[in-house]
Amino acid sequence: MFMALLMIVPCGCTTNEKADLVITGGKVYTADSQGLTAEAVAIKGNRIIAVGSGKDIQRYIDPAVTRVIDAAGRSVIPGFNDAHAHFGPVDPDYIELRYTTDPSVITDRVKEQVARSRKGQLIYGGHWEHEMFITREWPSKELLDAVSPDNPVVLRRTDGHSALVNSYVLKQSGITRNTPDPFGGEIMRDPVTGEPTGILKETAMELIRTGEVKVQRTAEEERERELRGYLMALEQAAMYGITSIQIPGWADFDMYDSLMAAGRLTCRIDIGAVLTADPEKLDRYEALRQKYPASGDWLRFGYLKDFMDGTLGSATAMMFEPFNDEPDKTGLPQMSYEELEARVLAADARGFQIGIHAIGPKANNWILNAYEKAREVNGVRDSRHRSEHAQILIEEDIPRFATLGVIASMQPTHCITDKRFAEKRIGTERSRWAYPWKSLADSGAKLAFGTDYSVEPLNPMEGLYASVTRKDRKGEEGEGWFPMEKITMEKAIEYYTLGAAYAQFMEERKGMIREGYLADITILSENIFNTPEEMIMSVKTDFTIVDGKIVYERKKE
Repeated sequence: MFMALLMIVPCGCTTNEKADLVITGGKVYTADSQGLTAEAVAIKGNRIIAVGSGKDIQRYIDPAVTRVIDAAGRSVIPGFNDAHAHFGPVDPDYIELRYTTDPSVITDRVKEQVARSRKGQLIYGGHWEHEMFITREWPSKELLDAVSPDNPVVLRRTDGHSALVNSYVLKQSGITRNTPDPFGGEIMRDPVTGEPTGILKETAMELIRTGEVKVQRTAEEERERELRGYLMALEQAAMYGITSIQIPGWADFDMYDSLMAAGRLTCRIDIGAVLTADPEKLDRYEALRQKYPASGDWLRFGYLKDFMDGTLGSATAMMFEPFNDEPDKTGLPQMSYEELEARVLAADARGFQIGIHAIGPKANNWILNAYEKAREVNGVRDSRHRSEHAQILIEEDIPRFATLGVIASMQPTHCITDKRFAEKRIGTERSRWAYPWKSLADSGAKLAFGTDYSVEPLNPMEGLYASVTRKDRKGEEGEGWFPMEKITMEKAIEYYTLGAAYAQFMEERKGMIREGYLADITILSENIFNTPEEMIMSVKTDFTIVDGKIVYERKKE
C-alpha cells in the first residue's frame, strides 16, 4: 500500500537553493521505508536535494536555471540497477536466435551470415532454447552442415552452458565418437551411432577449436569498432532505464575507464574477477580494488565470481536426486566441494566479496556450507556473499540465507523461461522451491534482482512482469506458476534498485529517491503500479537520469 505523501522540506536544504532539474506531477516511488511515495523530486548537480509534494518542490524552481519535467502521473522510480548482467559491446555480426520456435530458422540465419562472410570466418551467435522449439528436441549439427561446409559455426544456448557446433568445428577440435567427456562436461552423442551430435555442454565447450580465419583490421579500425559496440550497449541500457550494472566475472576495465574519462560512460559499472585461492592472483585483485575502490561511484571493483554447477535447461544443475526426465543424471559440478571451500576461505580471508553461480539445490547447499565455514574460520563480518541465481533450493536452506547474511542474487525472468520444462525435469515437489522470491524475503533474506543479460533480455520490464505474475510471456489464465511466490510490484522494483545497491555495499548513497542520494532516476511511460499485468512488458522508459544528467529521453511517437 502507498504511504502518505512526504510533506516535509528535507533538512539541510535552504529555501533559496535552486535545482538544476525538477521532476513534478509524478507517482514517485522512492523505495525508502521512511516514505514510499511522493509527487516531485529536485536535483542539483549529481544529488537529490529534495523529495516531497509538488507544492514543496516549487521553491526549488528557478525558470532561468531549472529544467522541469512534468511526469504527468507516470511512475518515477530509482534507476534500475542490474545486479547480474554479462554486459559488453554489441557485435553486429552476432546471430540472434532468441525466441526461435522453428529450428529451420537457425539454418536460414547461418546461411545468410555465411553469404556475408569469407571462407573460414567464424559464424557465431546464440540464445536459442530447444524447449521453445516446436519439436522440443536438442538441435544437431545437421542443421548447420549443409549451409556451412567451409566455415566454423558456434551457437550458444540461451543459458550459455551449451553450444551447438557444426562438423567443421568438431573436426577442427578433434572431437570424435572416441573423445571422452571432460570433467564437468558432456559431449552429446547419437544414441545409435555414438557420434557427436554437435551439442557440447559445460566444460566440453572448452574443447572447441574453430580454426577460424580472422578478419583483418588495423588496430585503429578494431578499436573504433569495439568502441562503437560499447556505446551501442550503453545506449541500450539507458533506453531501458538502467543506471547501474554489476558485471559478474571479468570485463574490460580499460575500456570503461577510457569511456569514463571521456565523459561517455552513462551507466555505473561494477566489474569483478574470477574466484581463486591463488595468493598471487588475489594480490592482483587487491591492486584493482585499490585502483577502483568501493568508495567510487562510477567504475568499481566488484565481487569474485565462480561456477558451482550448470543450468536447469541444459540438465547440468546440481541436484540431490536425479532428473525426472534423465534419471541417469544429477548435474555437473564444476569443482569438488573441497576446492570450493578452499577458494571461498582464501578470498574471504582477504576481505573480498564472493558470488557463486548456483542453480540446483545441491549447488546452493554447497555454497551456503562454504560461506558458513568461512565465518567459522575467518570470523563473522559483513561480507554480503552472494548466490548468483539461487534458482532451486531445498526448504531447509531458505532461512540460511538470512542467518548467514548471504544475498540471493536472482533474475526473475529465469522463472518464466524455465517453468515451461521445470516440472518435466524435476517434478512438482522440487519445483515448489524454485525461484522462491517470497519465501526468501519472508525469511529475512536480502534479494537483489537482475536480468542475466545476455542469457535473458536486458529489459527490466520482463523481470517485473515475471515477479508479479509468474506467467508465460504470452500470457496465460490462472494465478501463475506457484503463485504463493509472487511478489508485489513495489517489492520487485525495490529488489531491482535498493536491493541491488545493497548487494554492492552502496545502499547508503543510491537505490532510493532520497535527499542526499545520487540522482539516478527512471521515469516510465505509465504508472506501473496500476498497469494491467498483460501490459507490463510494453511499458517503456521515457527518461533515464544518471548522476543528475538526462542520458536518455524517448522520442514522442
